[in-house]
Amino acid sequence: MLPGEDLIEQGLRDLANGEETIPALLVAIGAPRLRRIGLEIPQNTPPDPEHRLYHLLYMTEGDGAHSKYNSWIRRLVSYERAAECAK
Repeated sequence: MLPGEDLIEQGLRDLANGEETIPALLVAIGAPRLRRIGLEIPQNTPPDPEHRLYHLLYMTEGDGAHSKYNSWIRRLVSYERAAECAK
C-alpha cells in the first residue's frame, strides 16, 4: 500500500457519491496528476477545489486552517510521488 492510498481511495468514493469532503477535494486538486498516473477520476470534480478545501478547514480549524491545509496537500503530494515511482 502506498502512503496516503487510503486517503485517495476515500476521495474517489466521495467524489463518485457527490460528497464534498477533505479526501474528495484533495483528489480534485490532484486530478490532473492522478489521471496521468492512471487513476480514473470522476469528471464531476468541484470547481476551485483549493478554495473549497481551505474554506472547509477554516470552518473547523479557524486560524489553524492554513497549517492543516498544507499538511493535507503534503499527504496528496506524497501519494502522487510514490505512485509515480511505483508505476
